Amino acid sequence: MRPDPAAAPRRGRRRSTRPVWDEEPSLLTQTAKTLTLVVICALILIPLYTVVLTSLSTEATINAAGGMVLIPGELTLEAYTTILSGGVVTRSILISIGITTVGTLISTTVSVLAAYGLSRTDSLFHRPLLFVFIITMFFSAGLIPTYLVVSSLGLINSYWALILPGAVSAFNIIIIRSFFMNIDSSILEAARIDGASEFRILGQIVLPMSMAVVAVVALFYGVGYWNSFFNAMLYLPDSSKWPLQMVLRSYVLEGVTLPGSETRPVGVEGYRPPASLALQMAIVVMALVPILLVYPFIQKHFTKGVIFGAIKG
Repeated sequence: MRPDPAAAPRRGRRRSTRPVWDEEPSLLTQTAKTLTLVVICALILIPLYTVVLTSLSTEATINAAGGMVLIPGELTLEAYTTILSGGVVTRSILISIGITTVGTLISTTVSVLAAYGLSRTDSLFHRPLLFVFIITMFFSAGLIPTYLVVSSLGLINSYWALILPGAVSAFNIIIIRSFFMNIDSSILEAARIDGASEFRILGQIVLPMSMAVVAVVALFYGVGYWNSFFNAMLYLPDSSKWPLQMVLRSYVLEGVTLPGSETRPVGVEGYRPPASLALQMAIVVMALVPILLVYPFIQKHFTKGVIFGAIKG
């Protein structure tokens, strides 16, 4: 009896036992991924390169390029010298640094304390408070009631108006709470048996084990405070108290002339004020630099903190 050809196993074709997503990618797939990454990097780096180069270019180079500069020409630091010579931009940078530092410390501290309390299932009013926090993620009072509350507290034209209205984020609290709930409860119980208070447990046991998620949340708060301009537009009528992002909005988007850019520094012969576009791009660079400097130190904690805080528990 001759064997059935259909029933015989096919030769020359090895069946892989690995799942599809674990197989070796083909040359076409690798090429497509590489091209995609190159395009994404170009879309990010080319505008940044253009902004930095324009901020370093002279008025003649900018006029020859017809706007944003792509090919380097004559370079100068006059734009940065002008905005950092003690004028409105220098003051706004110091204001932004102060608001970001104080706001991040307050927001991170309050979020950690609230998350630790909500992570203890036997704490007082645990479920009702957690429900209230979750509700605030989907519903807010609105702009007018918030403005009336800030006004009634006497915070108009005060730096606290840029910090207190948005000091706590329910989303960040829930991320930290999820991380705290995955800490082995036997460790905490052993500390309580030894007589440790809740604040000591939080400071000496919980926080050292949770630095990744705390660093990520601090980064969220810091970037939010640094990039915020809407609260300043609402609550700070005095332009001398504006943070950097508000100055950026006024002088770059609205095209307002930078005060002091037309003045000639004392003792400098042959000084020519930098082009307005160079000044605008220099302000943009100054707004980007702090975040670019801080992010590499926190990036190693970013993925770990977000994944552990969002998925576990």
